[in-house]
Amino acid sequence: MTVDAHHHVWDLSVRDQDWIKGPELRPLRRNFSLADLEPEASAAGVDRTVLVQTVTVAEETPEFLALAAGHDLVAGVVGWTDLTRPDIADELARLRALPGGTFLKGIRHQVQSEPDPAWLLRQDVRRGLAAVAAAGLAYDLVVLPHQLPACAEAAALLPHLTFVLDHLGKPPIAAGEHEPWASALHALAAHPNTVAKLSGLVTEADPATWTTADLRPYTDTALEAFGPDRLMFGSDWPVCTLAAPYARVVDAARALTAELSDHERASVFAGTATRVYGL
Repeated sequence: MTVDAHHHVWDLSVRDQDWIKGPELRPLRRNFSLADLEPEASAAGVDRTVLVQTVTVAEETPEFLALAAGHDLVAGVVGWTDLTRPDIADELARLRALPGGTFLKGIRHQVQSEPDPAWLLRQDVRRGLAAVAAAGLAYDLVVLPHQLPACAEAAALLPHLTFVLDHLGKPPIAAGEHEPWASALHALAAHPNTVAKLSGLVTEADPATWTTADLRPYTDTALEAFGPDRLMFGSDWPVCTLAAPYARVVDAARALTAELSDHERASVFAGTATRVYGL
C-alpha cells in the first residue's frame, strides 16, 4: 500500500483559484481533476490519497467530500472551515453528516498568508483548534519557516490535537539555507503530537534544475527530527508539476528514503498517514 497524503484538485469553471498569479504559476491555470490524477497515481504505484483544500471557501469542503465518496482513490479529505466562527463545533458536526462526511479527516487554513506570525495563538483560533481536536480530526499546518515557532507553541498548548506540518514548513531549498528552519523544525518535532509531510519540496527547490541531492539535507533533517513513524509522503500534485511530473516526485521520495528499513519506508509511504488521518 502506498498513500499520497497530499494533493489537490480544482475546476476553474466552478471557482477561481486566486492564488494562481504571475507567469511562473501560469501552467497551473487550468482544471486538474481526479480523472487526471488517477492514471498517474496508478502508474506510480499509489493506491490511496488524501485530498487537501486549496481555497478558504466554505463550499469547497462539501464538494471534496462528495468527490471522495465517489472515487476509490481518495481515502480522506483535509477541508477548510472558519476556525474562529462561534459555532465551530456544530459546523464540524454538520460537515461530517454530509454525503461523504466520513471522509473528513482534517482541517487546514492558509496560515502562510496571515500577516500575524502568531495567528495560531490567537484565543479565537485556539478555541477552533480545540474543537478540531474534540471532533477527532487532525490539523494541517501550511506555514512559512518564520511561523514555525508559533506552531510549536500551539502544539504545546493543545496536546490532544495532532498537527500535520505540510511541506516541512517550506524550507529555503533553492537558496541552500538550512537555519533557522532546521532548528525550528526540531523544536516543533519535540512535541509528540506533531507529524510532517515530505511534500512540496520540489517547488521549494529550483524548479528547473533540482535533483534529489538538493532535497536530501532537508529530508534527512526531517527524518532526524520526526523519525519515519511521524513522516508521510505527499506529492503536492498538481503544484508539483511546476517542477516535475508526478512519477518523478514519487521516485524522488523513494530515493530519499531508500536507506530506511522496510518497516520505516512503510510508515512514510502509508503507515503514518493511515494512522494520523484514520484512513
